[in-house]
Amino acid sequence: MKLFFLALGLAISVSLRAPAQVAVEVVLEQEQFLPSESMPVAVRIKNRSGQPLHLGAEANWLTFDVEGADGLIVLKNAEVPVVGEFELNSSQVATKRVDLAPYFGMTQPGRYHVTATVRVKAWGTDITSPVKNFDVITGARIWSQDFGMPPSAGATNRPPEVRKYTLQKANYLRGQLRLYVEVSDATESHVFKVVNIGKTVSFSTPEIQLDRLSNLHVMWQSGAAHFTYAVVSPEGALLRQEVYDYASSGPRPRLSMADDGTVTVYGGVRRVQPEPMPMVKSPNDLSGPGMP
Repeated sequence: MKLFFLALGLAISVSLRAPAQVAVEVVLEQEQFLPSESMPVAVRIKNRSGQPLHLGAEANWLTFDVEGADGLIVLKNAEVPVVGEFELNSSQVATKRVDLAPYFGMTQPGRYHVTATVRVKAWGTDITSPVKNFDVITGARIWSQDFGMPPSAGATNRPPEVRKYTLQKANYLRGQLRLYVEVSDATESHVFKVVNIGKTVSFSTPEIQLDRLSNLHVMWQSGAAHFTYAVVSPEGALLRQEVYDYASSGPRPRLSMADDGTVTVYGGVRRVQPEPMPMVKSPNDLSGPGMP
């Protein structure tokens, strides 16, 4: 009996010390999202235990909980895939990146909370992060159009799949307007992707074209003397995003459709983006299998 209580006491002691030895934090790239918009989440795990931790081998080593404020119900569609083994030495920090949008039904506007829990199997202990808050907001529809999906290899002589592009404008963080493209089925009952294509000004009227591959081209005024140009694929991928400056003496940037169905930009001067500096990781950053 004494041995039982001793073992129980040691287990409780380890459980109480674990949160101080391993720190878990949820980091969001932004604080507001449209319904069905990608929700990139980074989970930072810092090991201060003085011993290496083996993580990522089990499907439940990292789990997420999303709750809605004011009684909002969040349906969980599936478990977030997180498997990928790695060793986290003492004093190292690992970052696991996932997209929560496909796995939780955050379709209703409102305030939500997310937490991440890391299970340390060797200790039989779970460490949960502090709560991270975010909001789901609504957008105002500007334009929408049905389109046919380009045929895949070998899929000829059959009716095309019909999808819909919808351009929305949303008031993001203290009056900062942004444009979003939603790709859905024709009935809008299923949303494939919502992509943020950039900031805009309130008086801008976007110019829109579809090319021969059903890619969506959007040109709009995003500042006092510049326009932004974006291209979105039928799958909802952001293919291009460019900025064009213009002077009062020259033509403003516009979209031009060629006879062969290609779309190009006419007018303005494309702003050359600086080459990204190579990333230098600190000694405490960890990258390995499953840790992008």
